[in-house]
Order: sequence, then C-alpha cells, then structure tokens
Amino acid sequence: MPIIKPYYNVKSRRYASTIGSGTGTGGTFAIAATAFTTDTGAAATAFPSTYAYYNLYLNAMIQTADTSSVTTSSVSIPGGDTLDAATPVILEFVVT
Repeated sequence: MPIIKPYYNVKSRRYASTIGSGTGTGGTFAIAATAFTTDTGAAATAFPSTYAYYNLYLNAMIQTADTSSVTTSSVSIPGGDTLDAATPVILEFVVT
C-alpha cells in the first residue's frame, strides 16, 4: 500500500494591537478589528469571517478558549480593561 501524504492548505493571519486600544469595562471590554495591524504592518479592516480556529495571546501568553470571543469586527476580552494598557494583544486565525 502506498503512503499518501496529506495535503494541508492551512494559512494563518496574525493581528497585533495593545489592550489600551480597547473600549468598555468588565464583560463588555472589546478591541475593534480596525485597532489592529496585520503581518504586513497595514491597518486591519476586519478579521476573517471563516476560519478553523483562532488563538489569543496576551503579553505573549496563549489564552484558553473561554477568555475571548471574536467577530469580524472585534475581539471581546471580558475583564481586559483591568490589564495594563501597554499589554500586547496578538490574534492568530488559522484559515483553510
């Protein structure tokens, strides 16, 4: 039986910002997609509408899935307003 190598057409999209770019308090804290820059350094206009999964990094530490939710226009991080404004935020979307 021949070995069949799997085909992976997986790409990632990364976005960077800081907590200080967010608005709201407590459970309503969110950062707009337009407050992020892309891997190319360009201003983001929206997050991907379809993706396999995403990872959230706060201060370079990956976060568990229950700490955020994302739409095409923003990422919600309940309680994120309690973090230092300079805390880096990285969103990585894995798209197929």
